[in-house]
Amino acid sequence: MTNHTNPLDDPAADPFAVAANAAVQIAEKTGVQRHDIALTLGSGWAKAADLIGETTATIPATEIDGFSKPALEGHTGSLRSILLPNGKRALVIGARTHYYEGHGVRRVVHSVRTAAATGAKIMILTNGAGGIRETWNPGTPVLISDHINLTATSPLEGATFVDLTDLYSRRLRDLARTIDASLDDGVYCQFRGPNYETPAEVQMAKAMGGHIVGMSTALEAIAARQSGMEILGMSLITNLAAGIQKTPLSHEEVIDAGKAAEPVISALLAKIVAEL
Repeated sequence: MTNHTNPLDDPAADPFAVAANAAVQIAEKTGVQRHDIALTLGSGWAKAADLIGETTATIPATEIDGFSKPALEGHTGSLRSILLPNGKRALVIGARTHYYEGHGVRRVVHSVRTAAATGAKIMILTNGAGGIRETWNPGTPVLISDHINLTATSPLEGATFVDLTDLYSRRLRDLARTIDASLDDGVYCQFRGPNYETPAEVQMAKAMGGHIVGMSTALEAIAARQSGMEILGMSLITNLAAGIQKTPLSHEEVIDAGKAAEPVISALLAKIVAEL
């Protein structure tokens, strides 16, 4: 179906029921009953999908209940079922909905809940982001060790309590470092967007313990944990954050940095996936 009306826009809808139905549709359209891992590929990471295995099905995300058409250049708007060399199945999500698009948190985390409903136990969340550490050059991949949610919202509804102590898996970060021992890690701060952060906001994030600033990932990670998934988060540092970088920020800069780094970071991610 094409989502002229999205079932998640109905306040009475059960978001988990919508995700379960979406998983059934994915199984029907891909011919794959179960996926083992899922990857959301943000700016600069898309080529990893071509390297991790054999794509056996590609479907427009808007044919699946609850998904939105991507509003951002660099996101493909598709869902791909990939057969990994080890026989496992990966669901690659190229249809991220950002909070700043104004569709509500349910749509933001729908892809993660759907991935869990397909059977995926590992969720890999990637993004392009601004770096606060001056030692990080554009094009540097960084592991996410924790996050600070500055969106003033949560995907959890009602009296739902989820422990986030070890939200980003140390096991998966250690595994990633067996592939590239030089990988640094840091705390990711999700702002609401779509404006870039002011220099003062970047300094606030730094004072709070943040090292990376962006507009995605944290809400998705919370939903993934609620669904019982193990999470690996990775940021591509596309630029230094406002006030750290001395030149004005632009989305074109982010896209260009992602394209320049894409071959290296995609190969890195493919090697990590091969070890899962």
